[in-house]
This record gives sequence, C-alpha cells and structure tokens, in this order.
Amino acid sequence: MNLRDIHTPVLLERCIELLGPALATDDALLVDATLGMGGHAEAFLDRFPRARLIGLDRDRDALRIAGERLSRFGDRVHLVHTVYDGIADAVASVGLGAPTAILFDLGVSSLQLDVADRGFAYSRDAPLDMRMDQSAGITAAEVVATYGEGDLRRIFERYGEEKLAGRYARAIIAARNEQPIERSGRLVDILVAATPHAVQRAGHPAKRVFQALRIEVNRELAVLEHAIPAALEILPVDGRIVVLSYQSLEDRLVKREFAAVSASTAPRGLPVELPEHAPRFRLLSKGAELATEEERAVNPRATPVRLRAAVRIREDA
Repeated sequence: MNLRDIHTPVLLERCIELLGPALATDDALLVDATLGMGGHAEAFLDRFPRARLIGLDRDRDALRIAGERLSRFGDRVHLVHTVYDGIADAVASVGLGAPTAILFDLGVSSLQLDVADRGFAYSRDAPLDMRMDQSAGITAAEVVATYGEGDLRRIFERYGEEKLAGRYARAIIAARNEQPIERSGRLVDILVAATPHAVQRAGHPAKRVFQALRIEVNRELAVLEHAIPAALEILPVDGRIVVLSYQSLEDRLVKREFAAVSASTAPRGLPVELPEHAPRFRLLSKGAELATEEERAVNPRATPVRLRAAVRIREDA
C-alpha cells in the first residue's frame, strides 16, 4: 500500500500556516486527535523539527499504519488508541504537558473509505460494518437489522438530512423481513429501488443514508460535542486549534463551540467589561474556510471541507 497514493492531507498548507506559530518552540506539542494514516502528522513533524506529537485514533489499523509511517521520528511520536473525546486523558497519560496545537480532521478516513471490506463506501459491495474501531460497538448491519422504522427514519433525517428518510426506512423494514441485510451492495439496491427516478438524477440515493448509518454506529456527533470543549480546555494561552469538518452537522457544532468561547460573557448593559468576562479565544478563520478550486481538482476529498481555527488568548478566570 502506497500511503501517498491513497491519502493526500486536506488543506495541509493552511493547517501548517495556522498552527505553525504554536509549533516553533522547544516545548511544542501537537495533538493530532484524528491521526488516520498520519499524513498531516508527518508533514508537521518534518516542518517543525522541535515539535513532538501525540496521535490519537480509534482505528487500530490506522494506528498501525501511522506508526510505521512515523517511526523515523523516534521518541518524538506517541500514539494512543482512543476516541477523540478522550483527548484530555490521553494527553495526561503521555505526560508531556499541555499541547500547544491541536488538529481535528473529522469524518471517515481515506483508509476506511479505500479498504472495501470496512463497509463505508456505498460504491463497493462489502459487509455492513462501518465501525471505525472494529473491536467495539455495533455494526451498521446490526442497526439495519434491529432498529424500528421510527428510529431508522430519525437517524436518516438527523444525521443524513435525508428528505426520503421515511420511504427508505419502510423499504429497509420490508426487505429485512424477507432476508437479512448484511452487505452494502444489497442495502444500496434497496435504496435505489425505493428512490423515484427523478430524485436519482440529483445524486446517489445511498449517500446520505450511508453517512447517517456511519454517524450512528460511531456516535460521531455525540463524541464531537464532548471533544471540542475538552480540547479547548487543555490548550494554554497562545495554544491553537484547527478543525476540518466535512458535513454541515459537524461544522455547525464546531461553529457553536468556537462562538461560545470567543464571545464576551459580560451581561448586557455593563458599562465596562470585567476581565473575567473577556473572551478566552480569538477566531483565526473568518467563518468556515473552503478548499481552493486548485486543491479540489487535485484532491477531490477536499471538496466538502470546512476549516475553523482559534487561538487561546487568556486563561480561565
């Protein structure tokens, strides 16, 4: 497997530009909370020779591959098997102090998409697994087999923003009553058959349903809702954070958390803002930044990305 052929880090130069000021010192410590196959991490370690890395991932295959890729950096690299809402405990367990920079590259990784038997891609027939950590949790096949019509509709609406959620939920219930749905190919066939031809021309019928199942299986939004505040909490003054999101549900959550810590908490009408009410963070990005047309052409997986960044400017009161 040639890692550089299947994994081009998204918005790499912009991430380096934003996090770089926090990585140029002797005590520089980067936490890559979603290590994947280590593409971003490798570039940072090359670019900032004094920086150390704590890499987190729930996917043991990704950790193994990243470990091999980053082995040339020796004891500058520390890898931890954990879900990224465990960032504070993971950092404490390594014992290198507070991170000066944190990177989240959310969503499904290149490894998970490109290895067919993981079941993430609707374009390939595979067992319906979709677990980022294959050692724990329920599979997508179990969700499809056991959830009632109302629950299926709920996750398709909430996590996939799917307008045909009810239709798809009914089709899945009817199909599984005839035969278990254990492979992605059969689920795709069921969804395509349940989709009006006019709607099929607007995009693949399985795209949003597969996204919803993946988010449900891996509790992605619930994890993210805890992970972002935890990451912000452990950053020291001048510490920086960059988050790359790939769908609107993730980006809205990140936007909300960043807005909360970058706003004054002073009551309305207070003539002078007291120090304890001052914002703790300053936003480094104006809204959500997108990939350039050039990057999207070279790396199609950058097309949906939304980047947000912030720097800590004061300690808690």
